[in-house]
Amino acid sequence: MLLAVENSVTLFARTEEGVVAGVQWLKLGVEVVGASIIALGILTAGGLLVKALLARRTADFTAIRLTLARYLALALEFQLGADILSTAIAPSWEQIGKLGAIAVIRTALNFFLSKEMEEERKQSGDEKEVVARSLKE
Repeated sequence: MLLAVENSVTLFARTEEGVVAGVQWLKLGVEVVGASIIALGILTAGGLLVKALLARRTADFTAIRLTLARYLALALEFQLGADILSTAIAPSWEQIGKLGAIAVIRTALNFFLSKEMEEERKQSGDEKEVVARSLKE
């Protein structure tokens, strides 16, 4: 009987370790996707910026900024998802508290970034036109 209980505890511990490892790998994957989106946004906005500078169209800067902001907002969503995964396996209240603070900060950043993007879009409204024009060149 004691051996059966001991085997059950060992099986549970192994399963728990496997789940934790799986969540950590998933979290890492989500963080990589978020970082990749940021890199892609920087490359895209950088390319648009170079084209605007070469064509001397400084009026396009707001639209380029909105393009980068959209990538950053999407990346923040992925990073927040990774934070949520971290809370699922955080072993201490201190780690949960730190992750919670990071999640609040990222959520606030995303909120204000989205709000600013909406305001800029209402004022300029020409982001798609700038991107389309840059693709044609």
